Order: sequence, then structure tokens, then C-alpha cells
Amino acid sequence: MPAIVLVGAQWGDEGKGKATDLLGGRVDYVVRYQGGNNAGHTVVIGDQKFALHLLPSGILTPSVVPVIGNGVVIDPAVLLQEMSALNERGIDTSKLVISANAHLITPYHVTLDKVTERFLGKAKIGTTGRGIGPAYSDKIARIGIRVQDLFDESILRQKVESALDGKNHVLVKVFNRRALDANAIADQLLEFAAVLGPYVADTALLLNRALDDDKVVLLEGGQGTLLDVDHGTYPFVTSSNPTAGGASTGSGIGPTRITGVVGILKAYTTRVGSGPFPTELLDENGEKLRTIGGERGVTTGRPRRCGWFDAPIARFATRVNGLTDIFLTKLDVLTGWEKIPVCVAYDVDGVRSDEIPMTQTEFHHAKPIYEYLPGWTEDISGARTLADLPANAQSYVRYLEEISGTRISAIGVGQDRDETIAIHDLLS
Repeated sequence: MPAIVLVGAQWGDEGKGKATDLLGGRVDYVVRYQGGNNAGHTVVIGDQKFALHLLPSGILTPSVVPVIGNGVVIDPAVLLQEMSALNERGIDTSKLVISANAHLITPYHVTLDKVTERFLGKAKIGTTGRGIGPAYSDKIARIGIRVQDLFDESILRQKVESALDGKNHVLVKVFNRRALDANAIADQLLEFAAVLGPYVADTALLLNRALDDDKVVLLEGGQGTLLDVDHGTYPFVTSSNPTAGGASTGSGIGPTRITGVVGILKAYTTRVGSGPFPTELLDENGEKLRTIGGERGVTTGRPRRCGWFDAPIARFATRVNGLTDIFLTKLDVLTGWEKIPVCVAYDVDGVRSDEIPMTQTEFHHAKPIYEYLPGWTEDISGARTLADLPANAQSYVRYLEEISGTRISAIGVGQDRDETIAIHDLLS
């Protein structure tokens, strides 16, 4: 049975939660494979809106087993708070499974994230200040704390003390901050052991056995392709690999077991944080997109930068992820424009580039080259087939499909769970 990857094909915030939720009833496992509580999914069910940060979107579907994979970094306090909030709203979180190999975000990671970003001033990256980057740095430096370490007090204390030995020098001598107490932090982390213990498992083994048993596994990433630490707009990126390749390393499922990759694209483009954004609108159109689309970060509440659809980015995401399908979201937000610009290429210092430029400098200099498509004024939230859309909206969808290089298999025409047009089966 299939293992399907769901990946953001822009700078994140594309509506991955809606896509996961749409498939939820036909999926057995939903796996979050990277990132931390710097990302978020919004899912609307009826008159209820759920903002998820660490928990996989499948947590909202009773038949699904939600899994936090080894590639995720977990702030245990945030995770327990999120689970408690859902429990209070009648959502059962008891089926959650957490990888023993996932790394923990500690209080010193959060402290370092915040002071470092302030220290950078105008050169700041635009992190959420939640400790994600420092936690991944420690993982790569092999001084990280893993979930399994919570269950061996001696090892946990040794690891925290070793990590703080160097970090306290930085905090005191570089940032003029007070040194942190290793024992106090270890004590704080140990308090989570008993609570999290029942949820912890060898998730790679669990998921591979599930596939052997003909179960359907959906792998969802946080953020998006252009925020990938290897393939994104470096250094204005996240600290992990949200691209489809990260789904294998972040879950323990081999790449040959993945049968499809669904890219989530907004009908326009947004990003949060610093970095290049060729189609960004700093006028009334940008504000109109932000207002109608409710464009504020799920996790941070920060207003998102808004711009028109960018075809070079869509083509890049198709190549890097090996997209088999596109789920186009928020088409309804574009209702009301007489003409809708679509960026088909860039002007880079007088030279046309049909693809994303190779260097950071060139991408910063890129100016969009637009084609203009006729808009529509009809309410499309009730459309359930492509033929239900106004002719101009159908033409817009077909044009995006053509210039993106991947078939559009589903279209979001509103916030609610059922406000979706299904064209092709995403699990076929």
C-alpha cells in the first residue's frame, strides 16, 4: 500500500493541513517527519478551527494513528500543552506515537535562539525564537538530547551538562547573559519522562510494519520547499529538510516505499520572515490578499508577505520533490480581481531567467515577468467539480497546471473541510 508524501511547494503556509485532513478518512497513519513548533497547520471542521503546531493533522481523525517521526525536534512542554488543549475540545490524543529518536528542544535552545536573533540585528534570519535552529545544530554536532534520554537520568544529566559547558561561555561572554543551571534543566526535562513514556516507540519499525500490512501512510512536512535548508533561499530557511527527501530520513521509511508526492501550492504566494520574494506586493493588492486570505502565521501570528503566483518556484518544487500531484489551495481568495498576474519568469539584471537563478545574489535581484489572466467575480465556494467553476477560474487552473509541469489533482475553494474540488485520486 502507498506511502504518500505531502509537501509545501512554496515557502510554507500553503494549506497542508487541509490536504491531510481531506485524506484522513482513507489513511491509517499520518507522520510528521521534520520541523518543530515553528510550523503550523490550520484545519477547519464545521464551525471549529484547529491550529496544530507539533501534532500531525491526522490527530483530528479518530481512525488515524498520528506519529511524530525521528526527524522532528520536540519541545515537550509545548507538545503536552497542545495535546491538553485538544483533549479539552473533545479530541482524543491517546493514539499519538512519538519516535524515541526525535530530538528535544530544551530551555537553553530557546534562550540561544532569541539572543542570537537579537544580536544579528538587521541581518536577522526571522526565526520564530522557539529554539528549533539551535536544537538541530546540537543534533548535527552530536550533542543533542533525544526523547529516549528522558528514560535514563544518568545519561540525561551528562548530556545536558556537556552541552551547557560550552553554551554558558557563549551566553556569559558573548551575550552578557546569566549562565544556565544544568541540574535545574535536567530536573525540568525529567518531569516529562513519565508523561511521555506511554507514547514513545520505535516509529521506523512501526511504520514499515504498517506498510507490510497494507496500511496507508501519509507523511507530512512542516514549512515548504523554499525553506529547505539545502534547497531553499539559504540562509533564510528553516533548519531541516521539508522537501520529499526529508520524509525518508525523518520517518525511517525507505525512498523506494514512497509511491507519490503531493505538492501543496497556493493560488498565489506567501512567505513569513526575511529573504527574497520576487512577486511580493507592497501595495493595496498585497493587503487585500492578506485580509481575504487570513494571512497570518498559525504559530506566530505574524502577518505573511503576499504576492502573485510564481511559476519558476512551482517548477522548482516539482523537480526537487518529484511531485506527482498538486493540491491547489485558496483559489477562492482570488475572486474579485479583474486581471490576475502570474509570474512566468524573472528579469535578472536585464537577462530573462525562466527558472530560479543559481545564486543568492541573482535571486535577490530577480524581478517578476508577468502574464495576465482574466479574473472572475462569482462565488466559487460551492464548486465541487472543475466544471462548476467560472470559465475564467477554470482557465486559471489549467494555466497553472501547464506552467507548473504537474497535474492539479485537487483544488481548495474555501476554508471548510468539504470546500474542495477533487479531480484525481491522490492515493491512486
